[in-house]
Amino acid sequence: MVTDNLNATFSALADPTRRAILGRLASGEVSVQKLAEPFDMSLPAISKHLKVLERSGLITRSRNAQWRPCRLKAKPLKVAVDWLEHYRRFWEESLDRLDDYLKELQTKEKKHGRKKK
Repeated sequence: MVTDNLNATFSALADPTRRAILGRLASGEVSVQKLAEPFDMSLPAISKHLKVLERSGLITRSRNAQWRPCRLKAKPLKVAVDWLEHYRRFWEESLDRLDDYLKELQTKEKKHGRKKK
């Protein structure tokens, strides 16, 4: 189930328009009309993007008379960040080991009187 949710999250985040929509929603609830303003696309096209975001669990949409607000749901993003955190730690540890190895090589070079290139 977590893998399916991650797939949906990363699939939704793969599109720059959807990432921009999420960025706007990070400031708070916004109507579909307001979300569509900065984009050079039709309301039906924006609506398709919103459906993808809604299916992935990244947003919720509601209806209040004619106003149709959208709201960011951060939990799927938190799950994705937690998943990515494992790989961030891996790369940090790998780079730290590389740094230690390079320092060791530099110390050996100084010890043996080799010139740096």
